[in-house]
Parts: sequence; structure tokens; C-alpha cells
Amino acid sequence: MTFNIIGRVAGVVALTVGLAGCMDVTMEVDVLSETTGKATTTMVMGADFYAMAKSGMGAEGESEGFCEEEGAVLTENPDGSATCVVVKEGTFADLELGEDDGAKIEVVSPGVVKISFTTADMQDDLGGEEATDEETKAMMAALFADRTVTLRIKGKEITDSNMTVSADKTSAEVVIPFLDLLNGTTELPPELYATVKTN
Repeated sequence: MTFNIIGRVAGVVALTVGLAGCMDVTMEVDVLSETTGKATTTMVMGADFYAMAKSGMGAEGESEGFCEEEGAVLTENPDGSATCVVVKEGTFADLELGEDDGAKIEVVSPGVVKISFTTADMQDDLGGEEATDEETKAMMAALFADRTVTLRIKGKEITDSNMTVSADKTSAEVVIPFLDLLNGTTELPPELYATVKTN
């Protein structure tokens, strides 16, 4: 799992438009120590679009392009929607949390880790020049309506963040509407970060 994540997920969604655009995506990093963590990616596809995706399922029983990553767990929900969860645990290198992936991990003091994600490429990946056609924009807007990408960082205690910190200070998150990325109306800082106590 790479964590130039929002831009990459958004870019993939923009390219595949039809089905993948109709998902909510949550990416969560749980800081376990100065060097290790757990990354969980959750994608929820609405019932109407999952029904269409299922019609393109391969021999493995998974819809093409959805929930195909190694280790992914697909759950079909009672309302007809589908949830795909991918969990990886190990060193930050194992999770591919590194500068090449738009992330930076620093041990700022014993037992305290700062994780930051650059945001510069997020909007560019979705709102490129090729997306300026009005008919395409209208179609994309319908597909992405009410869909979001959530980035969440968890740990024993969040001591500083420019995201929204939970009341119990164990997580910090930002929720980004896909349409804001598409329309170029996001107001993101140059980086999103959280400083986490690990002991």
C-alpha cells in the first residue's frame, strides 16, 4: 500500500470513472511504535454500482478492479453494497510509508513519531486539463456526489496535528469530498500531519 494515497486513489478513480468513482475510501495508519504501524484501507461501493461491478466478476468471484489487492477481504452487505478492507502491519517500510510515497516519518523525541503527507499532487491527479469537458465534468460530478476520501492517523495519544483530533486524542483525521478535488475547491495545507506518542 503506497501512501501518496489520496492522489493515487483519486487518479485511479478518475480514470476508471464508472464503478470505482462510486466509493467512499478510508485510509488509516495506526502508529504502534517508533518503527512499526498498521495500515487499513477500507472502500465501500454502493449497492447499484456494486451490482454492475459483480456482472464483470472473474473466476475468483471478485469484481474486476475492485478488491483485487493481495490480502483484500470483500464483504457483501445486506443492503447490496460491498466493503473491501486491506490490512497491512509491520515496519513503516513494509507499509511503504516513505518519502517516495508522499509520506515522511520522523522520530521527534523518544517514543514520539510525526507522520506527514504531502498534498500537492492530490488535486492535480483528479482535476487535470483532460477533465475540462463540461459533459465529462457533469458525469463525474454525479458519480462522485457525496463520496469522500478520509485520511486518519491513530496512536496512543495525538499531541499535535493540523487535522481534526478526536475527543480522546487517539486519532486525527481529515475528510475530503471527491467533488472538491474534482472542482479544484479543496483548501488543503501543503502537508497533513499528526504527532503521536507511542508509549
